[in-house]
Amino acid sequence: MMKGLWGKKVGMTQVFANDKVIPVTVIDASSWVVTNIKTQVRDGYDAVQVGCLKKKYREQPFVNSWLKELKTHFTFVKEVRIDKAAENVVVGQAADFFTAFNEGDKVDVVGRTKGCGFAGVVKRHGFGGGPKSHGSCFGKIPGSMGFMRSQGRVIKGKKLPGHMGNKNHMVKNLPVVQIKADANIILVKGAIPGKIGSLVFVRKAQ
Repeated sequence: MMKGLWGKKVGMTQVFANDKVIPVTVIDASSWVVTNIKTQVRDGYDAVQVGCLKKKYREQPFVNSWLKELKTHFTFVKEVRIDKAAENVVVGQAADFFTAFNEGDKVDVVGRTKGCGFAGVVKRHGFGGGPKSHGSCFGKIPGSMGFMRSQGRVIKGKKLPGHMGNKNHMVKNLPVVQIKADANIILVKGAIPGKIGSLVFVRKAQ
């Protein structure tokens, strides 16, 4: 059984269900092709390797020679772990693994958050800053470094300015609102990490 699927974040929209508006994120699972099958005997684990075809090759029939030049024909090459040896899966077929999901299932979504560059403590950690009146010069500085500052040390884990975002992040237990098989699209309730067009991995909630 497939443990998940790879897709691209298209963006957010809203759908109506039972007279309620539900905010959803659209995940595009199309243009993925099986490029290799990993086995326990040969590779030490069972998995299916999939690749996302580049735009100019999506309308063309699959050719085995593409496997010799993966970077030329595929934008991404990823793997999906499986519980046991793959059955009824062959190299070159469409990776329509979204059929393993049903509307109402809870899923975990992994993505890479937006990179915000170097950020201060107010933006990065939500600090309030100093007073805004009476001549305060505190501004947005971090404040005290802790009781070991006189020894030239900073407490481990102290919230300080630094690189914000661009990290792998998982959002758990998001319900699947709709599955549009004709367009290979999955609608998941709520927001998921990443910017529009970024790669995400969807798996059943554990």
